[in-house]
Amino acid sequence: MRRAVCPGSFDPITNGHLDIISRASRLYDEVYVAVMINKAKKGLFGIDERIDLIRQVTAEYGNVRVEAFHGLLVDFCKQREIPAIVKGLRAVSDFDYELQMAQMNNGLSGVETLFVPTNPTYSFLSSSLVKEVATWGGDVSHLVPPVVLGALTERLKQD
Repeated sequence: MRRAVCPGSFDPITNGHLDIISRASRLYDEVYVAVMINKAKKGLFGIDERIDLIRQVTAEYGNVRVEAFHGLLVDFCKQREIPAIVKGLRAVSDFDYELQMAQMNNGLSGVETLFVPTNPTYSFLSSSLVKEVATWGGDVSHLVPPVVLGALTERLKQD
C-alpha cells in the first residue's frame, strides 16, 4: 500500500491545504493528514477541533486519515510505515525552507519529500492570512470550505 503524509498546523484548514490533500489522495492509496501539536503556540482552534474540521472536509476522499502528532515528523512516518511527505509550494520562498526540511528528514530516516506546486488560485493563501482577514471582517468565504467558514465566524464572535 502506497502511503504519504501531508503535515501542518491547519489552524484552520484552507482551500489551498485541501487542494494538496486532494491531489495526494489521487496519487496514494492512503494519505495521512498529520496535525502538528505545538504547545508553545496558542492556536485559534484546538487540536481536536482542527482534526474534526479536517475529517469533515476530507470525508469524500475515502483514503484520508487525520491524526495529531508532536515531535519529529519522521517518527510519525516510521510508526506508520509512511515513506513519503507531500508538501505544497506556494512560492520560491517556501522552497528554501522546505528543501532544508526535506534534506534533514531524508538524512534522519530516508523519508522522501515530494513538492507539489500550489494551484495558482491559492498561491498567496495561508491560515494566518485567513485568520487576519476574517478578524477584521473581510470575506474569506472563497478561501476556506463552508464548514470551516462557519467555525471561524463563530470563533471570532467569541473573541
